[in-house]
Amino acid sequence: MRDDQLRDLIDARISGQRRITELAAARKRPATLLDENDRMMIIALDHPARGALRAGPRPLAMADRFDLLDRLCVALGRPRVTGVLGTADVLEDLLLLGALDDKVVFGSMNRGGLAGTVFEMDDRFTGYTAAGIERMGFEGGKMLLRIDPDDPATVNTLEACGRAVSDLAARGLIAMVEPFLSHRVEGRIRNELTAEAMMRVISVAAGLGDTSAYTWLKLPVVEDLERVMAASTLPALILGGEVSADPDAMRESWRRALALPTVKGLVVGRSLLYPPDDDVAGAVDAAVGLL
Repeated sequence: MRDDQLRDLIDARISGQRRITELAAARKRPATLLDENDRMMIIALDHPARGALRAGPRPLAMADRFDLLDRLCVALGRPRVTGVLGTADVLEDLLLLGALDDKVVFGSMNRGGLAGTVFEMDDRFTGYTAAGIERMGFEGGKMLLRIDPDDPATVNTLEACGRAVSDLAARGLIAMVEPFLSHRVEGRIRNELTAEAMMRVISVAAGLGDTSAYTWLKLPVVEDLERVMAASTLPALILGGEVSADPDAMRESWRRALALPTVKGLVVGRSLLYPPDDDVAGAVDAAVGLL
């Protein structure tokens, strides 16, 4: 971003909510969710609101908001990038920068399960509400659903996600559900990335709410993915996960996933925004090429 863009962003922030509301109302919305090839390429950046700032070997990579916005604007400006996923602060910064026109926008809803805390599994909805997403004119909301069989706080998150799916559907908005089977190992939450675990949580996620008509899944690449994806008929997007030391192998796993009938695209954040060589445009273009 240019210095004048940063100054304008800060000045707009000072002017308050009115400017954000006006820009949201004037935003040019995409004609369809998918591109001309029935694919979706979403840049994800909702990690900071959960206190997760690491990207690869850099523990505080996402703590520099100006650098992060610069990377996001580069990514969103690449051809065939269809949208973005973020919390209100990030999306409003992008709105003020004029980066959301013609983009599919998903608001991140539950960020209360802060990384590394004892209450991490009680992932409360501290971000967007369905009403707030509708008010901003965005296309849908995303929620994280980690299921720990040994943690009773899981049921609070499960109930809240079910309610959010229903609230979004009542407004004709997409509910993007990201499910995992999780366990606490030496005090830290670890996701079980096996075919059996993913089939189990996909089955749970697909049944949330009073309709699944607007539900999409956000899923990792695991072994035996063809069998895993047969657990539901819901459309799915493949998530990027941690920054990989082997980007070629990571992209190959995405390519195999995209060959499956219910997989409609990618939702990737750190892997594209903080690639090992720091070439954001190159990383995004390589991922888009898989579509």
